[in-house]
Amino acid sequence: MNTTKLTLTTTTGALIIASSLLLSSGVQAAGMSNYMETALIDVCKAAKSNNTIRFHNTVDGYRLKTKTVALKVVCNGENISEFAANNGANKTAERLNDSLGDVSIEDIALNDSDKLYVNF
Repeated sequence: MNTTKLTLTTTTGALIIASSLLLSSGVQAAGMSNYMETALIDVCKAAKSNNTIRFHNTVDGYRLKTKTVALKVVCNGENISEFAANNGANKTAERLNDSLGDVSIEDIALNDSDKLYVNF
């Protein structure tokens, strides 16, 4: 009876340790560095702020191009332009849309792996 209890305790302890390791390294499991995740979250927050100067400084600070951000960044499951507009950040959404130019072309062959997803 003591052996069964010891085995159950050891197994439970191993599961708790494994779970905590998986949760703490969730970013690495997705193939994204901590720096990249921080950059994407900062860009999403700046887009949500409706402050175009803050957005520009954040994008510029991470040495990104606004067009690349508009095409590839997905914030909480929405492309960044829609995310900004849905959060009342119309100035930022307009700036993102302007960076794409006047022509609207949808790449039907674009893989989801080309997009950079972040949830915060």
